[in-house]
Amino acid sequence: MKREHDLFINLLFLVVVLLMQVGEGQSTATDVKVGIVDDVGMPYSNMTLFCINMSLSDFYSSHPETRTRLVTTIVDSKNDVVIAAAAAIDLITNHDVTAIIGPWTSMQAQFMIEIGQKTQVPIVSYSATSPFLASIRSQYFFRATYDDSSQVHTIKAIIKLFGWREVVPVYVDNTFGEGIMPHLTDALQEINVLFVVHIVELLASRFFAKAKEIGLMKKGYVWILTNAITDGLSLMNETEFDTMQGVLGVKTYVLRSEELEAFKSRWKNRFPLSDLSVYGLWAYDATTALALAIEESGTSNLTFLKTDAMRNMSGGLGVSQYGPKLFQTLSGVRFKGLAGDFRFINRELQPSVFEIVNVNGHGGRTIGYWMKEHGLLKNVDQTEATMTTFSTWKDRLRPVIWPGDTTFVPKGWEIPTNGKRLKIGVATNSGSPQFVKVTRDPITNSTTFSGFCIEYFEAVIQAMPYGVSYDFFPIEDLDYKTLVYQVYLEKYDAVVGDTTISANRSKYVEFSLSYTPSGVGLVVPVKDNVKRSSAIFLMPLTWGLWLLSLLSFFIIAIVVWVLEHRLNPEFDGPGNYQISTILWFSFSIMVFAPRERVLSFWARFVVIVWYFLVLVLTQSYTASLASLLTSQQLHPTVTNINSLLEKGEVVGYQRSSFVLERLRESGFSDAKLVNYHGSEHCDELLSKGSARGGISAALMEVPYVRVFLGQYKMVQTPFKVDGLGFVFPIGSPLVADVSRAILKVEESNKANQLENAWFKKIDESCPDPLTGPDPNPSVSFRKLGIDSFWVLFLTAAVRSLCFCIGEMYRNSYINQVMKKCQCSMNNHAEANPANNGSQS
Repeated sequence: MKREHDLFINLLFLVVVLLMQVGEGQSTATDVKVGIVDDVGMPYSNMTLFCINMSLSDFYSSHPETRTRLVTTIVDSKNDVVIAAAAAIDLITNHDVTAIIGPWTSMQAQFMIEIGQKTQVPIVSYSATSPFLASIRSQYFFRATYDDSSQVHTIKAIIKLFGWREVVPVYVDNTFGEGIMPHLTDALQEINVLFVVHIVELLASRFFAKAKEIGLMKKGYVWILTNAITDGLSLMNETEFDTMQGVLGVKTYVLRSEELEAFKSRWKNRFPLSDLSVYGLWAYDATTALALAIEESGTSNLTFLKTDAMRNMSGGLGVSQYGPKLFQTLSGVRFKGLAGDFRFINRELQPSVFEIVNVNGHGGRTIGYWMKEHGLLKNVDQTEATMTTFSTWKDRLRPVIWPGDTTFVPKGWEIPTNGKRLKIGVATNSGSPQFVKVTRDPITNSTTFSGFCIEYFEAVIQAMPYGVSYDFFPIEDLDYKTLVYQVYLEKYDAVVGDTTISANRSKYVEFSLSYTPSGVGLVVPVKDNVKRSSAIFLMPLTWGLWLLSLLSFFIIAIVVWVLEHRLNPEFDGPGNYQISTILWFSFSIMVFAPRERVLSFWARFVVIVWYFLVLVLTQSYTASLASLLTSQQLHPTVTNINSLLEKGEVVGYQRSSFVLERLRESGFSDAKLVNYHGSEHCDELLSKGSARGGISAALMEVPYVRVFLGQYKMVQTPFKVDGLGFVFPIGSPLVADVSRAILKVEESNKANQLENAWFKKIDESCPDPLTGPDPNPSVSFRKLGIDSFWVLFLTAAVRSLCFCIGEMYRNSYINQVMKKCQCSMNNHAEANPANNGSQS
């Protein structure tokens, strides 16, 4: 302690000497009095006083022609709000200062600003950051630093990038701490999150030491700091750093420049035992700005006017006649300072870049930057072309070491915050175990929850941006309407299961996005029109076409025989041989491979026409038989719900009240409605049919339809609902996050894996018409008949008939000619017997 006290005395003496040296130069310049209110003796105060002194020294050394010179008076505010206000009054009353530099804290500034406003004395602060200080009542207050609210969008960007949804507020309950909260709340509400750590530097080490002690700095936690702490990291020791390992922070960005590096070098040479922070740079720039403004304002009218209202105040305060002019010139000051471009906009400095740091080791490691135009970036000079391809946080920031010395991104929060685990109700009477299955071990009395809905919910929780602790509780003997109502009664925090989203239920609970197909399907049996058998090859053609085709083969063979037997030896011979030739030719022509050659032109023409007809017939037969063997088009017994209503058929419905109500609204009486429980019961009722005490159709939600893909068919979705969803209380913050997580699961391979795990066996049990055709299918099939080929048959018949008639006419004509020739020869022989005898 003695060493620190001696160091303080030496530093204070050095400051006074340096300030006195500044006042001794330039005897021709007019002195302008300026007050300094600071917590003298504090480490940060000594650092800023040194910077103020160096600023004045540098300014007047580089501007020897100035007509004014600032003469400073330092008053110790002793880290007290009342003393700071009294110091301001003393400076104005007893020292006639034209402006005041300081104070250090926002609480001190709040009172001093009121005094400056009444006396028209500008107050220039390089460390008071509370947004509460900027108002129309503080016109003479200039903030030569950044407003705390300027960093809230940087904090918002970090939280949004990692997808964190809840953050705890830690702030000092005073003007400094409360000032940022409205702005931070507004910014974070845009992404449905809230709060960060905003405390003064001196409390930070004690706070994080306590946080580490109670286990809040281990793996899984996230801490985000404002620049109130991170700007002072260079002033912390090794022990303080050890308590803050892994935290993220927003830090004031200072652009590197030759002037800044030269100043740092001089600082180390002059004050090797004192650390330099950004507040010292702001103090330096604020002093330079005030010196420039006073030089431009001149030295006329530096008096104070005592008004009647001011005479009643302590010390007889007056109104500065120099203040309005100094206000105007100070508002327009602009130059390149050590901390960057110095320019007041609405009497404040406006940042455009913040640095993102990760406390690691013995300091803050830069992991990225926030720019007003582009958001978070790895590098401050990153080009716009590379900024359009970002997809994850790793594209925006460098690697981060989180609390607990881990590189895995923490979820940052666990809901609920009060330590209570979510109580989630699960219905034990679900009709299909594929969706929800609850089993109880009789020995251990433990309950196991499984099924598609359960595992889907667990996958959604894993995809959440934060941890959610929960326990499943079985709920027995409650219908779905009553089950959902338990959430409204706050008996359960949520309901997970095959719960349908409906408008009526959404009046008292909230649903997540649907994670299954939507709608209620009408499932009906299908009729067996055709049975597969050993005679299936006869089915493609009607019996009329079969008979006509066979008859045509024989007719064509006879026609060819008629046209060929006189000219072609293969069609001539004994009677039984000619009959066998006709039969053989009839069947061989089916496969386009007749053994007998056709010689006559007309016979060839008939055969060509017949070949064409046979080709079309065989190809059509082949295609029809292939369609019959491979494709199945189910024929439902009922096509829509209206036909059921008109015929007075009995309809089954799931154990779900909203389906019953919809059916009643559609006109069904209770006598025509049957409740089924489970897929087996529904299958039994559909198999019986309405006439035997069963049902003609069943109403079930679309997700359950795939269980009935075997011998049943969904023909209509008469009622529109939004599928299955998870149930939460109205206003629950989990709804939006769970819905987003559902989208993540749907877009990933996890959804397909769950469907395959719970429904693949059911899908495999349903016959595939290509790989495993049903032995007793219900088939709609159009047989080929005479109507499809009558034109071809008629053409062949006409041609054959014409050629046969032509052949018969030709044969008759030849016979007549032959007879006439024979008669002529006989007559000639009788007329010349001598010749005949000699010839013989």
